[in-house]
Amino acid sequence: MTNLPIQKVLQKPNVAGRMVCWAVELSEFDIQYEPRGSIKGQVYADFVAELSPGGDPQEMELGLQWMLSVDGSSNQQGSGARIILERPNGVLIEQALCFTFKASNSQAEYEALIAGMLLAKEMGAQSFLAKSDSQLATGQVIGEYQAKDPHMAAYLRYVEMLKGAFTTFELVHVPREQNARADLLAKLASSSKGGRQRIVIQEMLKTP
Repeated sequence: MTNLPIQKVLQKPNVAGRMVCWAVELSEFDIQYEPRGSIKGQVYADFVAELSPGGDPQEMELGLQWMLSVDGSSNQQGSGARIILERPNGVLIEQALCFTFKASNSQAEYEALIAGMLLAKEMGAQSFLAKSDSQLATGQVIGEYQAKDPHMAAYLRYVEMLKGAFTTFELVHVPREQNARADLLAKLASSSKGGRQRIVIQEMLKTP
């Protein structure tokens, strides 16, 4: 496939010099020229195929691990979160969330983690490592801390429920400086308007 004028050049009867030699040599092979399709269209097609939900069978077979970095932020302007999901092949998927409800830093951290897990589930991830700079949320999820606050307990129950969708799930605490990109983008998201309503906590608080 080519969009170059090689077909016309080699098939012209008035070619001279080296082109004659090339035309004779190549005439021994059954060469067919086809126009190349739109590169832009092919890029979109490859992108959709690469990020289509359902998971890559090869990734599932090899047990390749996805990487998730999450961070939530709350200030006087609002609250938000940032999610960075990295596929085993190095493709990054970033998502910014601006909450339409008031949330503490701990609640925003949980919202970020839950949103990241939902995104990973939608993308077909089977095994992934999640990183958060929230010591409280991480400690509660891995069992080091108790979730005595009703809101935190509701978030924790939802995280435990989502963990069942993955073959392996690991959450680790990282220092804030190692989560700088997600931290910065979360602060930018918290200063924006509009965004995501909190429905998880409202439903989970109804669960005894």
